[in-house]
Amino acid sequence: MSINEKFIINLQGKSFVTYEGLLDLAHQKNLKSIHVELVQSPSKENNMTAICKATAITDKGTFIDYGDASPASVNSKIQPHIIRMASTRAKARALRDLTNVGMTAIEEINLEAEDETLESSFESSTFSSSDFFGEPPTKRQIETIRKLSGDLNKDIDLASLDKKSAGTLISSMLEEKYKKH
Repeated sequence: MSINEKFIINLQGKSFVTYEGLLDLAHQKNLKSIHVELVQSPSKENNMTAICKATAITDKGTFIDYGDASPASVNSKIQPHIIRMASTRAKARALRDLTNVGMTAIEEINLEAEDETLESSFESSTFSSSDFFGEPPTKRQIETIRKLSGDLNKDIDLASLDKKSAGTLISSMLEEKYKKH
């Protein structure tokens, strides 16, 4: 059993798995239950950091991991939902162990920070960021945009995109998709 390609998101050259994909694969591996416990509530004293513990159980074992979320680790649209994001991250990490998927879940990263980190690494390299970003989007980016636009019922003009705008579009579409859930 392997993860269905429709659950893999390529964001500026890095592949990420979706929580939805991990859950799908976990069910294929006979997931019996998944339980989340809030270990730390966000407060001023802990910089509004929520920590959750997830326990996933199959007939082959128990898988436990933790997830955290704070205003510094999520994008601005998710900040009001810190506890839910910590829960999702904990479940994603436990399900990654259960399913033996090594790639990071898209929900585990801050897409705004990821965009800034990737852009700054391109800007500090020996080539010009405008050279890279002027290139057409990758095949994987186009596939990801097609999938997300279908999920969101949006028409996207693929001809107008370059690598940077494709990455930015993917980020905003992912935010919109997960905002609905």
